[in-house]
Amino acid sequence: MDIATLRTANPDHWMRATAIRALTLDAVAAANSGHSGMPMGMADVATVLFANHLKFDPKAPRWPDRDRFILSAGHGSMLIYSLLYLTGYEDMTLDQIKGFRQWGKITAGHPEYGHVAGVETTTGPLGQGIANSVGFAIAEENLRARFGAKVQDHYTYVIAGDGCLMEGVSHEAIGLAGKLQLSRLIVLWDDNGITIDGKVSLSDVTDQKARFAAAGWDVFACDGHDPADIDRALVAAKASTRPAMIACKTHIALGHAAQDTSKGHGALTDAGQMAAAKAAYGWTAGAFEVPADVKRWWESLGAKGAKERADWETRLAALPAARKAEFDRVFAGTAAPKLGAAIRAVKKQAVADMPKLATRAASEKVLAAVNPVAMETVGGSADLTGSNNTKTADLGVFTAEDRKGRYIYFGIREHGMAAAMNGMALHGGVRPYGGTFMCFTDYARPSMRLSALMGVPVVYVMTHDSIGLGEDGPTHQPVEHLAISRATPNTLVMRPADLVETAEAWEIALSEEKRPTVLALSRQNLPAVRKVHSNANMVAKGGYVLAEATGKRQVILMATGSEVEIALKARDALEAEGIGTRVVSMPCMELFAAQDEAWRKRVLPAGPVRIAVEAGVRQGWDRWLLGERGREAKSDFVGMSTFGASAPMERLYKEFGITADAVVAKAKALI
Repeated sequence: MDIATLRTANPDHWMRATAIRALTLDAVAAANSGHSGMPMGMADVATVLFANHLKFDPKAPRWPDRDRFILSAGHGSMLIYSLLYLTGYEDMTLDQIKGFRQWGKITAGHPEYGHVAGVETTTGPLGQGIANSVGFAIAEENLRARFGAKVQDHYTYVIAGDGCLMEGVSHEAIGLAGKLQLSRLIVLWDDNGITIDGKVSLSDVTDQKARFAAAGWDVFACDGHDPADIDRALVAAKASTRPAMIACKTHIALGHAAQDTSKGHGALTDAGQMAAAKAAYGWTAGAFEVPADVKRWWESLGAKGAKERADWETRLAALPAARKAEFDRVFAGTAAPKLGAAIRAVKKQAVADMPKLATRAASEKVLAAVNPVAMETVGGSADLTGSNNTKTADLGVFTAEDRKGRYIYFGIREHGMAAAMNGMALHGGVRPYGGTFMCFTDYARPSMRLSALMGVPVVYVMTHDSIGLGEDGPTHQPVEHLAISRATPNTLVMRPADLVETAEAWEIALSEEKRPTVLALSRQNLPAVRKVHSNANMVAKGGYVLAEATGKRQVILMATGSEVEIALKARDALEAEGIGTRVVSMPCMELFAAQDEAWRKRVLPAGPVRIAVEAGVRQGWDRWLLGERGREAKSDFVGMSTFGASAPMERLYKEFGITADAVVAKAKALI
């Protein structure tokens, strides 16, 4: 690549884009760590995007109608940090740039949502950004249909690299986006032909342009270093009626000795090579210095967005008062005003009817009451709608023809579904929930982890939560998945025992603002265990006394979900023998751990034998069995220690020893 030709062909553009390259080289060198090559290669594309197309205002980073810019290739984080600093985002100071990848700075190795204004999603795990973007685009379409184009009318732009496109989640994401014809989604592919190991051809022969076209996208191409050609491709992509991919042919580490090599992917810190690159660029400013005229130009882009935002605020203010209030509420993420009343009505009816039903069916009953009053909910399933019970009659289906529909057929795409739900939640204005089998949290796991890391209130409806699903066998029977979910920081894992507890769990999930929820729901029918109505949400306590000992308390049985029924039967047997037994329902360990000492001591006092009953592995239970005034010599666990098997549910519980008789025997042995 002839740098001199690039410099002379578009001199103003060249210096503006080179500000990104120079800041990247300086920051990576100071940290002695990072990825230099991608920001250097994609600087021209980013400059044209921000200058001519992106709608944004650094003074209002959360403006609901801004365009969303997602750096899926998050290892190139200095690209977005440079852009945010140059355009005038207040928290992205030069000091932050100088502290790239250092303790206490917001300029983390990979961009993190919530740490940096202007970073729309946490990226770095490759493929996540492009998969999140599908959710961003879905949310924009749905909200535009609901509130009108005067207040929701924007694009989602993504910069993705070869790694993003190789990761399997990208296949799920682009297939879904193509089917839904998300025309406001534009992916800019950094087509530089290089990965960490070397040339892309070492490991891949995929024709990416043909791949996207086959998935229902419109595909464009440009010279990623020619600003006029980049702009032409972006104009065409925006006019497309389908999602668009632009293959931007670029040179990784442009102008550096490591250009077009795998070394260009990593940290370029050699002082002599840096000096030579800057000389080739014609960049004479010192380290971390940007010429005043260049900085002013970048800041003018940010200022331009202020007028667009002001015009939008005028349009928003002109909405009818109730409509504006609803718009403000859904973007604030606060619960629907009628949510509590809807939940209480379900609970009252449940106590009156005492239904015996699976908690997945209980969940459907709750959603039937909630979805009409919480119009921001958007549901879906990974091709298991009839099994997950996630669709209610009022939702309609979100399609290319009906953007007001609130149910999404995600197809067999657990990971893509979870990533898209993260994108919807991050966009704001909608509350996504989606279902699959609990065992397939394995397939959704990377995105579930990022839900927790980012603190977004996605609801994962995980049904068929134990060996209770029966004949499908051990491939589908989760035994370790509750423990895995509970081990994830900042995640609520709720396993309700009946319709009342399921209603309370949904109330909590739809009121959350800073963490995701995993609802573990049974396939098999369960009896009602909450038989007296109370307006109080007991699941919010995490654990509570469901049935008290009638005499001297000698045993405490703790259980969740489908095993609460077993604990209650064991209590009946023990009480019949004069052994006072308390049953504690523990639908959410995280919420119980958050209670004060007085509540936990009241529920789990010292002295009695303790037995936990759950059709999963023991991991996670020892805090409540051995800690919190418990003793190893006076505690035991009834559950799984192996994988399951194929057989009817009743046979499995018997063969694996998860029965009331087994609980009674263990309790008596410990007294």
